[in-house]
Order: sequence, then C-alpha cells, then structure tokens
Amino acid sequence: MKILFVLENHYPNIGGVETLFKSLTESLVNEGYEVTILTNQYDKILLRNETLNGVKIIRVPFYNRYLFTILAFFPAFRLALRHDLIHTTSYNAGLPAFFAGLLSGTKVIITFHEVWGKLWFRLPYIGKISSRLHFLFEQFLVKLPFTHFVAVSDATKKRLLESGVNKQKVTRIYNGIDYSKMPQVSYSGNKNKDFTFIYFGRLGISKGLDLLLKASKVIREKGKAFKLQLVIPLEPNKFHNEIISTINKYELSQHIDIKSELPYAVLSQLVVDSDAVVIPSYSEGFGFTAVESMALERPILSSGKGSLQEIVTGRHLTMSTHTPLGLSEIMEKAMRNDWDETLSKKFHLKDSIIAYSQLYNTLIG
Repeated sequence: MKILFVLENHYPNIGGVETLFKSLTESLVNEGYEVTILTNQYDKILLRNETLNGVKIIRVPFYNRYLFTILAFFPAFRLALRHDLIHTTSYNAGLPAFFAGLLSGTKVIITFHEVWGKLWFRLPYIGKISSRLHFLFEQFLVKLPFTHFVAVSDATKKRLLESGVNKQKVTRIYNGIDYSKMPQVSYSGNKNKDFTFIYFGRLGISKGLDLLLKASKVIREKGKAFKLQLVIPLEPNKFHNEIISTINKYELSQHIDIKSELPYAVLSQLVVDSDAVVIPSYSEGFGFTAVESMALERPILSSGKGSLQEIVTGRHLTMSTHTPLGLSEIMEKAMRNDWDETLSKKFHLKDSIIAYSQLYNTLIG
C-alpha cells in the first residue's frame, strides 16, 4: 500500500503532532508500506527532497502556512495519482489534501486535533476579523466529505459530531508518546525555596496564558511567595513581546522566569524540579503537555477544557471557573498541598500506530 501524507509541518520541526507522524510513518515503512510526505520547507537549509528511515520527504518552498494551504494542491494532486491513500491533518494541510484526493479519486483521511467552533470569538490575542475568518475556514473544512475523520480524543470526536460529521465516518484514536524515550530525570536538589509552577508549550491563543498571568498577579497581590517558570518559544515575536509587556505591567518580573528553546532533557529536568504544571487552556484537542507531565509524575493544575477532563489523571486540580480567580484558587490549593488524586493513565504511541494501521487496512483492504 502506498500512502501520501500531506502535513503542514514535519520533522525537524518539533512538537507532539510532528513526533506522532514521524513515528507513524517510519513504523508503516517497517511494516512494508510505501510512504511519502509532502510538507512545507519552512527553512531554506532543509532539503527539498530526502529519504529518512525509509520515508520519502518532499518539501515545497511556500514558507507561509497560508500559501501552503493554497498552493500545495498542485504537488499533492500529482503525488496522489501514484498513491492508494492520503492522510492529512487539520487545519492548513486539509484543504489541498482534500481536493487532491477528490480530483485524483484517492481516499483521504483527516486527523482533527481540535474543533473550536464559536470559541474562536472568545479567544484572546486575536482580532475580530481574524477570528471570523478562522471560524469560517474551520466550518468549511469540517463539512468537506473526507473519506474518514480521526479525532484525537473523545472531546474532539464530540465536537466533530456536533459539527455535523457522520458518526460512521469518525474514529477516535488517541495520540501517544514513547515512554521508553522519555528522559530519565529525577529531582536535582536545585528547587527554588518558593513553590514553583511551570508552564511549557507553544504560544497559542488558546493556551490560557492571559489567565495564567492575571492569576499570578492575584497571588502576588496576596503576598504569596511563588515562582513561575514560563517555557515558551521566541516566535511569534509579537506574541512573545506581548507576554513580556504584560509581566512588567503586572509587576511579576520577580516571580516569573522566561526560558526558550530548551533541549527536551533540560525541559524535563525543569519540570521535575517544579512543584506543579499549569495547563490553563481554553481548549485542548489532546494535551501532550499533560501526558508528558504525568509521565514525569508531576501534579497538574488544569482548566478541564476539551480533552483535559479525560486525559489529566494522577495528582491534579481542576479550575471551578475558567477565570483568573478560578486559576488562582487552585494555585493556592496546590501551595497548601491539597490535591485531588485518581489512577494515572498512560497513552502509548504504539497503540496509536496500531490503530492507524488497522484503519488504513479497513479503508483500502
């Protein structure tokens, strides 16, 4: 079987989704599949064409994700004629993959990581026109007749069904991690004397950073001693600068340390040396941050939004209201060591790979 993956980002871009598809495609090659990836050449130093661990990678130099949405159709169509199946993901890669499949007669699977719906209109750090355009694009994409939809959690599956997708065309396949490749780290003995929270992840408009900074301001004004490790990328630069500006405005510079571009082992050590991980998201399609934190046996403060209610287990606390006050309340509970606790779940990458392989064989035979 020949499978074409149309992906907005791929290795060496690092993230939970990229890790999933790198492992999935390489595992498929080991099982005898022929796999080609069409993706964006987001950096000029990357080769246009190369083969890594048996996977053929074709990078098109569109650089901008929106140009990829429009122009990737042409190479995707040519490649689709030589493949049995196309696998793509939301959001930007979905459109060229669908039309390449439609015109070539090739079946197309799309993995939806999140469906935000009207949440687009309530998110911070995005203008009204931009939120409206993104909402309309999402509504258009979810209504396209893909051969099959994969939801990465029950929460995402529910939102797909609410958006009108046929139940028979939706399969829930959790994302996963390779626990054997998690860094072997333990408490270093270098913890701050103050209670230390940590946030790590991308600078996304849905990640609740506005709530986290406002809640930290509430804690500071109460005279509580605490530290917040903020591990965020430098890009988008405008977003990063806005975070720094807000920290200064709220007089939090003595409480917050910002770090960027950390190696995975260094980040893992920082997580283990912290007292609690904070995930205040407006929505999470799956929640790699939560799964990795649980693997490192760190307690989690969570918004409980989206998939977090089904993913977060072990020692944790959930916001009663998705507000700065609701977050500050559980931050104070954590500082008092007052936790809820449930049996911790694990989400294995190998289970994800098996489920995808079974789905391909069901659709193609």
